[in-house]
This record gives sequence, structure tokens and C-alpha cells, in this order.
Amino acid sequence: MRMILTLAAPAILLAACSDKNEAAEDKLERSAETSATVAGPVPAALGLSEAQLLDADIVGPDGKELADVAKVERGADNKVDRLLVELDGAGPDRYVHVPITGLKVVVRGDDTDLQTSMTKADLANLPEVKLPPA
Repeated sequence: MRMILTLAAPAILLAACSDKNEAAEDKLERSAETSATVAGPVPAALGLSEAQLLDADIVGPDGKELADVAKVERGADNKVDRLLVELDGAGPDRYVHVPITGLKVVVRGDDTDLQTSMTKADLANLPEVKLPPA
């Protein structure tokens, strides 16, 4: 019986950790959606509204998706200066800030994405942003 408890403990801890991460991500998503609703259709940066920025993907120079925009971040002057993005294919969820400068709007059909000159490795080397607890 003791062995079963010993083996079950890491699984329970992993599940609890996963639940906390999901709760933090849900909180982040609700906060971003609320902010976009309050901001409305007014351009926030790069000629796009906050909702359009949140709907965009970060793509590399080759057009391949590298990250999803999770939140629009503003500086002390209340201007959008960076985006909190979730890196694609990074194993456990990993978030980094991407400066708005250097991003280019790319429209393909109904999709509007933000192109960066950074590679997947460049993004992975950016400092990780820890989500606040839910």
C-alpha cells in the first residue's frame, strides 16, 4: 500500500500544478478579453485594435506560426509597447514578452498575423514571464 501512495503522490502533484497553470491561463484570457472589450475598435498598435492584436499569431520570416498573442501590454505612457505571447511547441506552456517594435502586420485572406524577424530560437531565448497565480 505504501508503494501505491508513493507512486501516486507525483501524479497528484502534477495534476495540482496543471490545474493551477490552467486557472492562471484562464484568468489571463479573461483579463485580455475584458481589456479588448473596454478598448473597443480603436487602433491600439500597428493600426490594429486590441481585439485584433489578441486574435493575431506571431509568425516568423518564413510565415510559420511561432506564438499566440495572449495579452496586450502597455508601458507607463499607456501605449502598447509589448505583447505577452505563448510560444508554440515549447513543451510546458511558456510565455515571453515580444516588443511591438519590429513587428509587421501580415494579412492573408481573413487572417491577420504579426510577423517578426526573430526565429523560434530567438523567441525561446527571451526571458520567461511567469503568470500570476489565479
